[in-house]
Amino acid sequence: MTDHSIRGKTVLIAGGAKNLGGLLARDLAAQGAAAIAIHYNSDASRAAAEATVAAIQAVGAQAHAFQANLTAADAVEKLFADAKAALGRIDIAVNTVGKVLKKPMVDISEAEFDDMSAVNSKSAFFFLKEAGRQLADNGKVCTLVTSLLGAYTPFYASYAGTKAPVEHYTRAASREFGERGISVTAIGPGPMDTPFFYPAEGAEAVAYHKTAAALSPFSKTGLTDIADIVPWIRFLVSDGWWMTGQTILVNGGYTTK
Repeated sequence: MTDHSIRGKTVLIAGGAKNLGGLLARDLAAQGAAAIAIHYNSDASRAAAEATVAAIQAVGAQAHAFQANLTAADAVEKLFADAKAALGRIDIAVNTVGKVLKKPMVDISEAEFDDMSAVNSKSAFFFLKEAGRQLADNGKVCTLVTSLLGAYTPFYASYAGTKAPVEHYTRAASREFGERGISVTAIGPGPMDTPFFYPAEGAEAVAYHKTAAALSPFSKTGLTDIADIVPWIRFLVSDGWWMTGQTILVNGGYTTK
């Protein structure tokens, strides 16, 4: 019988230096992962990546950090190759990379759209492609999307719109990789209480988001806490492997599909 536990597995986390990715890395190490490769995008995240590596090593797991701009396909390919060389194999791959732009459609420039598409859609496609090429048999892959995929709202066309293709990439990849026992999922958190969220929102919008979920009154901030997302990812890349091809909105009742 195939072992789907975290213990002894090797993990690659794109955007794994801080926020949700950093907490996930620490959690999987605590669950017994043997080695974790931490991707970070720029020098601004280097210190956070090094801190996450140190935290992983402190619980007895191996850890390595790799810098890359994943909007280029060859950079994604190199990340997987470098991670595989360092870890020996890759059992689990999680992509938390994303970028928010809140702006009316009529004000979005071509350059802004191309940037959003590259970060949210293109990088996700090539991450899944390389996962299909490089993951060990019976591996797991999960991509972070957004609960706005279930929303009827203005101003997020370039964000939700460039995350939306990942839903189909997930379905297609699950069918194509399933013959090797690889499960493929996507998770759409609600607005998360991280520095990723606040710069795009004004005070009124922040106040709305903090009350918009059915369970907002029971959340410390009213927003999605990254600590409430980590167990879902952990489950999907371990015992929850039978769930595949699905995009799951995890948001306390902020949106539904």
